[in-house]
Amino acid sequence: MTLYQRWIAGAALAATSLAGAGSAARAQPYIEPPWLKPKIATGVLAPIALRLPATPSVVSYAGTAKKPGRYGGSLTMLMARAKDTRMAVVYGYARLVAYDAEYRLKPDILERFEVKDGRTFTFTLRKGHRWSDGAPFTTEDFRYWWEDVVHNRVLSRFGVPQALLVDGRKPKVEFPDRYTVRYSWTKPNPYFLPALAGPRPLYLYMPRHYMQRFHIDYTEKKFLRKVTRNGLKPDGWAKFHRKRGRMYRFQNPALPTLQPWIPTTAPPADRYVFVRNPYFHRIDRNGRQLPYIDRLVFIIADSKIVAAKAGVGETDLQGRYLRFTDFTFLKRGEARGKHRVYQWQTAVGAQIALYPNLNHKDPVWRGLFGDVRFRRALSLGIDRREINRVMYYGLAAEGGDTVLPSSPLFRPEYRNAWARFDPDRANALLDEIGLIHRDGEGYRLLPDGRPLEIIVEAASEGSEYTDAMRLIQDSWRRIGVRLFQKNTRREMFRRRVYAGLTHIAMWTGMDYADVRADTPPVALAPTDQVQLQWSQWGLHYASKGRSGQKPTDPGALRLIELLRRWEAAGSMAQRRSIWHRMLKISADRVYSIGLVGGVIQPVVVNVSLRNVPKTGVWAWNPGAHLGIYRPDTFWFAKPSGATR
Repeated sequence: MTLYQRWIAGAALAATSLAGAGSAARAQPYIEPPWLKPKIATGVLAPIALRLPATPSVVSYAGTAKKPGRYGGSLTMLMARAKDTRMAVVYGYARLVAYDAEYRLKPDILERFEVKDGRTFTFTLRKGHRWSDGAPFTTEDFRYWWEDVVHNRVLSRFGVPQALLVDGRKPKVEFPDRYTVRYSWTKPNPYFLPALAGPRPLYLYMPRHYMQRFHIDYTEKKFLRKVTRNGLKPDGWAKFHRKRGRMYRFQNPALPTLQPWIPTTAPPADRYVFVRNPYFHRIDRNGRQLPYIDRLVFIIADSKIVAAKAGVGETDLQGRYLRFTDFTFLKRGEARGKHRVYQWQTAVGAQIALYPNLNHKDPVWRGLFGDVRFRRALSLGIDRREINRVMYYGLAAEGGDTVLPSSPLFRPEYRNAWARFDPDRANALLDEIGLIHRDGEGYRLLPDGRPLEIIVEAASEGSEYTDAMRLIQDSWRRIGVRLFQKNTRREMFRRRVYAGLTHIAMWTGMDYADVRADTPPVALAPTDQVQLQWSQWGLHYASKGRSGQKPTDPGALRLIELLRRWEAAGSMAQRRSIWHRMLKISADRVYSIGLVGGVIQPVVVNVSLRNVPKTGVWAWNPGAHLGIYRPDTFWFAKPSGATR
């Protein structure tokens, strides 16, 4: 008996009534994707009226350049590593609540949500919504995650996620019925909804029907011993459970999902295929179930050649691994007639930023990077105008790593603080610190006599960072600082930072700098291990003091204090004031050294691909890069241009 036949036998009456309720609200029937019709004809899959929720999410195109599309085709993208399978979740952007193109939070997977006093959040699920394998999606999936995963000490090593804690206290979670779940705290939780809408979302649920077979409380040990193949060591079942349940990594084809496309390829592979989810909850205004496109295909290629491949038409949609320095080459490739190059705006605080490691393992380097005068001197020793002219044709905005001019919180003094090229002032600061001794070539020496040789490390993803380092190398020579550059793979790059081995890391600035007063200012304080300037302090905060190191820098401690005040603020005016105080501290104490901002992000688009915005914002969080523009609504005008 097929999956459809199994569940329809026991739920036909209920499903029919739900479908009737949904159809009654519509003036026309739903439209079936042709891709699925063979499975429907053979009874493997239910008809569309039985697959959709009673109230699907209807995509509106009002006020945009998008148009209802047609079905079919494969959308090919280039990725650099197997872990990039997660980008199908990022771009798919199915979330409990999600940002729209105006950065407003709206229900998506949820039918609706209600917030009372910022403390109580009531979520209502869509009746009849199903996982990609046809199993019902209900509050039992939320209950399983909360009671059997989060509160299982073996499964959840770090306990309740940070976004669910207010003053260290977890929420009260209630399940009034099959379609309602409620989270409540004694104080407001401004992080909760943004965490659900992020590119890597906070998952409050898991497919209970699938995952409980790998949970020791629900499955016989004999079965677990067989599937884990490790003799059931004390935490062996938990490792297996975690591996099978990685909804964000998207590498287990058997794991049910709510995303628009389903993975079909397990690693290792050099080509990953994702096919349409027959139970996806969104439809267009004409009743067509989304997505329009049948398949996503990720081709694994070296990040260094992604631009070259994109320029000759080997991708249908590409922004990842492309940089401004690729723009001219990509634009010339338009003559081949296979693609167009759109110019999106980056939303980072700085296109390139340097992160002095305040948690360096070596006490001499740690003391030096912890001295605000040293960080200021390094910033003053960079010729940003030269970088802008040589690398960005003078089109970028020179200055530090701060909010964008489009943000109502922007002030010129934040961008200009310690950001002009002033080698005389930089030399005076370095002399003041006591770095007065030099070698025969004029380079300064550390207090213990070692040469002051700074290694700037970057993930090896193109020439932009390398070009910037060469220009900084020349300007730092004027202040007696020798720079060496080192490129590593991204995983190694981060491991070295976390281990305290990196002098200075090179990366982008603030992920999203077009902020408002109600945007959580977590990027300004040490709150996460991924923050390259103080990874151990961030880990200490994120782990609630169980790991990492307690901050010692007075500015960092002040930022944490202000962040907590922002969390407890009762008005927008208070939050705005706190934001400005944090921005001023960050700019003055130069925890990150921004170079330029406002740089164009090239996005390569197949000439046949429709509904991709010609102008957009390339932002990780919020925005999920392409996700906020709903790739499930992209479609091909010519099927011949969509097949690969």
